Amino acid sequence: MLLRRLALLLVAYSLLRLGFYAFNFATFRSVEAGKVLLAFGHGLRFDVSALLWLNLPLVVLSLVVPVSARRGQRWLRGLFVAVNTVGFGLNIIDWEYFAFIGRRLSNEFTTVGGDIRQQAGQLVTHYWYLFLPLGALVYLLWRRWPMPTAAEAAVPNSRRLWMQRGGELLLLVGAMVLGIRGGWQLKPLRPGAAFEQQPAVLGHLVLNSTFTVLKSLNGAKVERKHYFPNDTGLRPALGAPVVAPRPPGTGLRPNVVLLLLESFGSEYTGVENGGRGGYTPFFDSLATAPGSLLMRENYANGRRSIEALPAVLSGLPSLMDSPFITSSFQTAELHGLGEMLGHQGYATAMYHAGTNGTMGFDMFAGIAGMQHYYGLSQYPGGASSPDYDGHWGIFDEPYLQYFSRQLNTTKEPFFATLFTLSAHDPFTLPAQYQGRLPAGTQPIHPTIAYTDAALRHFFRTASQAPWYRNTLFVLTADHTSQTDRAGYDNPVGYHKTPLLLLQPGHALPATNPHRITQHADVPATVLDVLGLRQEQQLLLPFGSSIFDTASTGRALLRDGDSFYLVHADFVTELKSDNSVRLYPYQTHFIPQQPLANPDPALLKKYGDELRASVQFYVNSLLDNRLYK
Repeated sequence: MLLRRLALLLVAYSLLRLGFYAFNFATFRSVEAGKVLLAFGHGLRFDVSALLWLNLPLVVLSLVVPVSARRGQRWLRGLFVAVNTVGFGLNIIDWEYFAFIGRRLSNEFTTVGGDIRQQAGQLVTHYWYLFLPLGALVYLLWRRWPMPTAAEAAVPNSRRLWMQRGGELLLLVGAMVLGIRGGWQLKPLRPGAAFEQQPAVLGHLVLNSTFTVLKSLNGAKVERKHYFPNDTGLRPALGAPVVAPRPPGTGLRPNVVLLLLESFGSEYTGVENGGRGGYTPFFDSLATAPGSLLMRENYANGRRSIEALPAVLSGLPSLMDSPFITSSFQTAELHGLGEMLGHQGYATAMYHAGTNGTMGFDMFAGIAGMQHYYGLSQYPGGASSPDYDGHWGIFDEPYLQYFSRQLNTTKEPFFATLFTLSAHDPFTLPAQYQGRLPAGTQPIHPTIAYTDAALRHFFRTASQAPWYRNTLFVLTADHTSQTDRAGYDNPVGYHKTPLLLLQPGHALPATNPHRITQHADVPATVLDVLGLRQEQQLLLPFGSSIFDTASTGRALLRDGDSFYLVHADFVTELKSDNSVRLYPYQTHFIPQQPLANPDPALLKKYGDELRASVQFYVNSLLDNRLYK
């Protein structure tokens, strides 16, 4: 009877996987049907592990409650249904959430749980339809739950029966240990094992969200890397960020304004897609204006908003499961642009229109050396303001105008970072813009167009301010979001974001706009333009100035359980088993299949560079030796 009950739960999890596949079909549409079916079969191994782990006490209780105890069996059914409703819910949440973070749920409930609780009401309202499959599965589980037959219930208790139960318990313990471990292998089953099937994107289909959440809550530690015998010499092997000794010029040093645009991926621009299907006419005009510099091969180092700030402010990419901001490493030594420019007399501040404390932005602003943080609480009227979007914070257009007014009263030179939020689910628009913007093909498209309009009004206002012509502007997106362009549907395309620099009153240094760049290059680039070579010792070795003519640049990414190193000629993948693959690079695209016969010398060179980067990153965080 217990086996029949577990079999029913396995059927339910297969249905959950089918729903996940349907909701995220765009991610898997290029994969052959036969390989998809294999992924469903491979997923059973993870389902068994997750179900035994989740139901462990109830499985044991099933052997204790007598089959003949009808009331006890009914209570047991109720407990099983209640516990597994939680598992069903986690997987159904991922039907939609996966599209935003590109991975299964993990420890989001412990890292951004406060934000989730605060937004619970609007999330329930917006995703009400997900309760329909959840209710259907719960009803199925209740109605089809195997209960003892009359013949089974009539078997009298006896010494022989209890001896049989004891033997069954021993067998059950052994089977459960094996099932939870996922097999006989040396180490227990881990999420990375799901990516063994090719193409690796199927790993997301193989996994279930119950498994990934339980793994993250199990306190799995960050594992030290041992690609090389020791960490000595790894930092020099990564190269040092280049900051050229440029003359500061006359008058004040340039101000710096860094605009982080929520979900403003390259896919939505016209200038990066041959003018086709863009939702950003103002950004496109800004990117092609004389004196502007658009880096056309730029990549975000992560896929979540919470991963963007450490990269753009401190040069720290996202190469582990947990975001740095909410990880146990948040107290490690880390230096940011706020601190570096503060040393040079800059007034530094970060602005975010969301609730103070959301995603730990205010905390990290302090870590990065920002002297002031302005959130929803500092905006006139706060959540009672007519500019409040009803969900996350202040709409982009009024907040950017507020930002401009704030800069008018800030002592120069200043460094100010602003993080927009309107292009975020549930993609709310102000009443006056509804129906007036391109509808596009995805819910995010109108809000991208709205952010673009807000940028137009910001630059129109800022251009009248006295500080404008003495300011370096840096614009980029925190991450990508919804996609319907096939060319972006790959591990590299998932990170493709614009990077635009302009300095209205001064010419920027010369560089190749097709150099590979990343979020982690921003700190070294800003110091380079400002000529602040003395702050170079506070730069991490993961990025470099985009004006460094000695190299063609690079980008470090993580997708699934693989690490990627993007160069101008090839993309290197380092898999969890320490194997390395090379793919030919094209803008925002790599093919599914790696090179069959790569140059061994190049494979070793790029593979060792990627291994050194990962080992230095992980082990230095574990030892708090990023700068030593």
